[in-house]
Amino acid sequence: MNLYLGIDTSAYTTSLAIVDEDYNIISDQRKILEVRPGEKGLQQSEALFQHLKNLPFLFTQIPAGVAEKVAVMAVSAFPRNVEGSYMPVFMAGLSQAQALGFYTSTPLYLLSHQEGHIMAGLKGNEGLMAKDEFIACHFSGGTSEVLLVRRGQNGFFNIEITMVGSDLHAGQLVDRVGVAMGLPFPAGKHMEKLALTLKQDDFPVIPSAVKENSFSFSGPETSALKLLKEGEPAAAVASSVFRVIANTLEKCLLKAAQKSKLKEVLLVGGVMANTLIRQRLLDRLEHPAVGLKLYFAEPHLSTDNAVGIAMLAACLGQSEE
Repeated sequence: MNLYLGIDTSAYTTSLAIVDEDYNIISDQRKILEVRPGEKGLQQSEALFQHLKNLPFLFTQIPAGVAEKVAVMAVSAFPRNVEGSYMPVFMAGLSQAQALGFYTSTPLYLLSHQEGHIMAGLKGNEGLMAKDEFIACHFSGGTSEVLLVRRGQNGFFNIEITMVGSDLHAGQLVDRVGVAMGLPFPAGKHMEKLALTLKQDDFPVIPSAVKENSFSFSGPETSALKLLKEGEPAAAVASSVFRVIANTLEKCLLKAAQKSKLKEVLLVGGVMANTLIRQRLLDRLEHPAVGLKLYFAEPHLSTDNAVGIAMLAACLGQSEE
């Protein structure tokens, strides 16, 4: 049986994955980049250095006898599959993949980090794979977008951005507020634990800012930091942040559904692993009066990973056999 390797060096996670012909995960190796306490992130140069240091280690973690069966490789070479899309961190994975492909004569596909997230979200949601088109939401530390996904000839997906964050990304909002609370970076899971300590929905409401084709999280960041300075409990502010993200996304998805006439929505990215945001969206958007159908990536596949890239390698490789 052939196996398929995916490599992804995103903003904050170095990852390798290997799947088989049926997309079963054979190996899933990840290492989160180190961020010093109190810092809100890493410069690209430091992130690139850590990826280059992490990749050889992750290759040693692949089970014995597995690598020899890899027939096709794929790598996240850029954030999005559009001209000019570029981040230095992706050069770490790309350079390693190109060297491996040349040395072993293994076919290599260059894909986008965005495509990898969408494909990872389809694992466990195979019903969507039969659809010609659907709406997708990609909310993470480096991306806040609502997308229209269609089957196409240019790679596995043709992706059109319908709404995009105009400033901060949703994950950046969480991390900046979390760091201001004194929480470790990345702050999402720590803030979620705080928010879950509230016994009732008794927290300030932060207004969402949604326009025709964009939305903003800079205003919510200002509001959340002001609440902290005013002495509002951290758990309440955490709840307010997650609620404004959910409310923002609800408005965006309603606009996208009305415009496209589509009902199926796939939600991927690290922010979508948050249980409070998920439940709010399910309660509001799967209500009979609204009628959308939401598909979430499995929690361990919501955050940055190479599984979706490996799955795309399998899909594209088998289509050319």
